Amino acid sequence: MGTDTVPWRDTRKPLWPLALLVPALPFLGWWVWHATGAGWAWWLTPAVVFGVIPVVDLLIGDDRENPPEELVPALQADGYYRWLTYLYLPAQYAALVLCCAVWTHGGLSWAAAAGLVATIGVVDGIAINTAHELGHKREAAERWLSRIALAPAGYGHFHVEHNRGHHTRVATPEDPASSRLGETFWAFWPRTVWGSLRSAWRLESSRLRLRGRSPWTWRNDVLNAWAMTVLLYAVLAVAFGPGVLVFLALQAVVGFSLLEVVNYLEHYGLARQRTAAGRYEKVDPRHSWNSDRTVTNVFLFQLQRHSDHHANPLRRYQTLRSFDASPQLPAGYATMVVAALLPPVWRRVMDHRVLAHYGGDPELANVHPPARDRLRRRDTARARPVQSS
Repeated sequence: MGTDTVPWRDTRKPLWPLALLVPALPFLGWWVWHATGAGWAWWLTPAVVFGVIPVVDLLIGDDRENPPEELVPALQADGYYRWLTYLYLPAQYAALVLCCAVWTHGGLSWAAAAGLVATIGVVDGIAINTAHELGHKREAAERWLSRIALAPAGYGHFHVEHNRGHHTRVATPEDPASSRLGETFWAFWPRTVWGSLRSAWRLESSRLRLRGRSPWTWRNDVLNAWAMTVLLYAVLAVAFGPGVLVFLALQAVVGFSLLEVVNYLEHYGLARQRTAAGRYEKVDPRHSWNSDRTVTNVFLFQLQRHSDHHANPLRRYQTLRSFDASPQLPAGYATMVVAALLPPVWRRVMDHRVLAHYGGDPELANVHPPARDRLRRRDTARARPVQSS
C-alpha cells in the first residue's frame, strides 16, 4: 500500500491576525481606565508586550518549520498575509487619536500620563516593524504605506537608511545600526540615532545629485517622509490643541527607541569578514541573531527570522526561513529588549554567545573599541599558566 504525503499548510495562518492585538490594546486600557478611573490601566499595553508575551513565548516554545520552496510563490502572492500588514495602519492611527484625546482631556496623574506615553510609543514602535515589512517590497503603494506607518514616530528617514544603508553595511563597523560586542544599548542609542539620520540624508542627497537635482526637493524621500510627520502633528495639534505636541514628541522618542533597541539585539557583536580582495563577505544567515519563538514571531510578522530577511530582503514574512547556521538568541525579542536595557544582564546573557559564535576569538567579532582592551586582558589572564605551589 502506498503512503500519501500530507500537503503542507501554514498552521499559523489563523494566528497571524494576533499581530493586530497590539494597536487594539490602548482601547482595552481606555475601557478599564474609563470604567474604574485606575491610572494603572495605561500600563496594560507595555505589560502585555513585555510581560505576558515573553511568558507565553516561553511556555509555547519554538517553531522552526519552514515552508517548502515550491509553495513559496503561492504564499508570496496570497493577499491574506498582505492585508494583515495593511490593517495595522488604521488601527495604529485610531489608537494614536484615542491617546491624544485622553492626553488633552487631562486629569491624569504623572504615572498614568507616563503609561499613556509608553502605550502609544509601543504601538508606534511596533508599527515601525510593519513599515519595515512593507518598505522592502517593490510595489510603490506598499512603500508609501511604510512611510505612513513611520510618520507618528517621526522616523521616516528609516525607510531610506534601512534599505540602502543598513542592508549594505550590516555587521560592519561602518553601520550605525549594528551594535558592537561590549557596547551597551545606552552607548549605542545616540550613535545609531544620529548616525542613521546622517546616513539617510547622505544617501538621498547622493541619489538626487547623480540625477542632477538638488536635495531640497519634494522628490527627496527623507524630506517627504518628514513632511508626513509635520502634517500629521499639525492636524492633531489643530484637533486637540498645541499641548498635544509635547505628548507626540515624547511618544515618538519611545517609539523610535523601541526600534533601536531591536536593532541593537539583531546584530550584536556579529561581523562580516574581509575577503582576499579586501571587501566584506556577502551577507548570509550567520550575520544576524535569530529567534524561532512562536508567539513573538506571530506578533512581529516574523521579524525574528532576521537572518533570512537579510539574506533575502524581498521575501515576505510568511515565507521567511530558519537556518541552522544562524546564531540563536536565548529568548524572543520581547524578552531580549528588556535584557538589553540592563547592561549587566545583557553582557552576562550575550557576550559569551558572541564569542562562542567565533570560536572564542574576539578579533573576529564586531567589537566596541573601548571594550577591546578589556577583552584582550581577559584572554591574557585565561592564557596565563597557573603557578604550582
